Amino acid sequence: MDFAEDKPAGTPCRHLDSMFACSIHDALPARGFRGCTVFDCFGAGQAVSQRLFSGVSWRERPETRDRMFSAFRIFKQMHEMLWYLDEARDRTYDLDLEDEIDALVARITSLLNVPVDEVLAIETDTLHAAVRQVLISVSAQVRESYFADGGFVDRRLAPGADLAGEDLRGHRLCGADLRGAVLIGVDLRGCDLAGVDLLGVDLRDARLEDADLARALYLTRPQLYSAHGNARTRVPDALSVPESWRRDGR
Repeated sequence: MDFAEDKPAGTPCRHLDSMFACSIHDALPARGFRGCTVFDCFGAGQAVSQRLFSGVSWRERPETRDRMFSAFRIFKQMHEMLWYLDEARDRTYDLDLEDEIDALVARITSLLNVPVDEVLAIETDTLHAAVRQVLISVSAQVRESYFADGGFVDRRLAPGADLAGEDLRGHRLCGADLRGAVLIGVDLRGCDLAGVDLLGVDLRDARLEDADLARALYLTRPQLYSAHGNARTRVPDALSVPESWRRDGR
């Protein structure tokens, strides 16, 4: 369990203080709220509160709470899609894919600028499907270059694979498609993950000490912060090594 307490969706946490800060922030892991330490809204919270609701909180206007929380769920999905599309745009070298990505970004950006009532009517399933297909296409393009020499690849390294607790040190990983795989507690110490598709991968408690993820695909902050690493773990430029890892001199 990543949360010590359960609560209904859309209900404010009882540890939220009057300034909308966490009253137990410094003790979250010790109190059993590890999930809070890795959460990332990709900027959706600020966009909803400042743009859609003009900086007026649901505490000041309680009647807006349900609409604000519903809008946040939709905004978070779209902001996350933009995060992935930004990386896909950077990694592809296919002009047609670049155009497709640009069109999707423009479409999502326009939806982020409509009034709140229109936001609440947005159907994100179609957007998800379109973004997913582009991400898969870019992934295939990037990963293909890692198999030019025809080297052996472990057949277990596949989308959706359950590799929880496995020791993958010494395995050839570059270019593997691990989309949606379960890598809870997996040992990746010292591994090179260049070109590895990590979209939706569960990396909780994964060992990433001395691993190189600088050119991994679709790695996010929540994934990174749910794992274990050290100051020598390499991460993509868009992310930063957790401060707790920097203090680890091992």
